[in-house]
Amino acid sequence: MSMKIHKALAATAALAVLLTGCGTTEGPASSASNSAGAGEAITVTDARGTEVKLDGPAKRVVGTEWNVVENLTTLGVMPVGVADVKGYSAWVTAGKLDSTPTDIGTRNEPSFDTIASLDPDLIVATTDLAEPVIKQLEELAPVVVVKSADGSRQIAQAEDNLKLVAKATGTETEADEAIAAFDAAVTKGKAELEKAGVGGSRVAFADGWVADGKVSIRPFTKGSLLADINTELGLVNPWTVEGDPAYGLGSTDVEGLTAVNADHFVYITNNADGDFTEQLTDNAVWKSLPFVAAGNVHRLSDGIWMFGGPASMTQYVDAIVASLTK
Repeated sequence: MSMKIHKALAATAALAVLLTGCGTTEGPASSASNSAGAGEAITVTDARGTEVKLDGPAKRVVGTEWNVVENLTTLGVMPVGVADVKGYSAWVTAGKLDSTPTDIGTRNEPSFDTIASLDPDLIVATTDLAEPVIKQLEELAPVVVVKSADGSRQIAQAEDNLKLVAKATGTETEADEAIAAFDAAVTKGKAELEKAGVGGSRVAFADGWVADGKVSIRPFTKGSLLADINTELGLVNPWTVEGDPAYGLGSTDVEGLTAVNADHFVYITNNADGDFTEQLTDNAVWKSLPFVAAGNVHRLSDGIWMFGGPASMTQYVDAIVASLTK
C-alpha cells in the first residue's frame, strides 16, 4: 500500500484499491524461458483457492506489492522485478534490495511490457490487486496471490503468506527460521517490558499526515497487525474507534485523541512524507494530552513497514521494546 493510497483510505477507514488494467497482454518474447528453475515440480494453492503449477522452485520472481517483495528477500530470493523500487527502499528496510531488480511501475498499475521483458517464472501478487490486472499477469507467467490482510488473524496471515511464497520458491527452511525469529523476539520483548515495569501499558499506535494544513491521524485499532503484535507483547490497545475489517485501520484527528486513555503514543512516519507531529508543536489540544505532557510520544525508526511480513514484524518488536524501555 502506498502512503498516498493510505491517506485517501483513512478518511473512510476502509481499504479499497482502485485499479485500472493497462498495458499489453502479449506474452514473453521467449516462451521456452517461461519455466521454473530446475527441480521437482511444485503445486501451490494460493489465496484464491487456485492451484498454481510450477516446473520447479521459482527463481525469476516478480513482486507487485511490498510485503511480498519483503518476503522474497527474507527467503533469500532477490526478485527480478519490484513495484515502485524507490518507495519500497524508503519504507521497507527489513528486506533490502540490491541493484538488480527492475522497477515494474506502480503497485496498482504494473507495467505488463516491463514484466514480460523480465521473463519471470513466477509473479507474486496480493488480493489488493484488481482481478482484471491479475488475469492479464497470468498471460505472462504463473501468478500466486497472497491475502493482503485479515483483521481476524493478522499475525497468522502474515506467516501463512511467507510460507506460501517459500513453497513456491523452495525456501521453506528459511521461512521457518524467520517465523521462529519473530516468536523469539516477542518472548524476549515481553520479558524486557515486564522487567522495565512497562508491561501492560496502554499503547496507542498510529501514523498520520498533514493535508491542507490539517493533521489526520490513523489509529491502528484492534485487528491491525501492529496492535495484534502489541497484544502479544502484553501491551493494551486503548483505541476505541472502529477500524476496517481487513487492516484494522481507523480515522481520527487531534481532538479525537482526547478520548484515548493511553500511557504512550507510538507512531511511524518517514522523512519522505514528513513528521506530522511537527505540525502540532503549538497545538493546545495536543500539548494537553497526558501522554504528550509526560513525554511519552515515541517515533520509531524509518523503514519499519507497518504491513510487512515476519521480518518487518520482528523489526517492529525490537523497536517498540527499545522505545518503551529506554
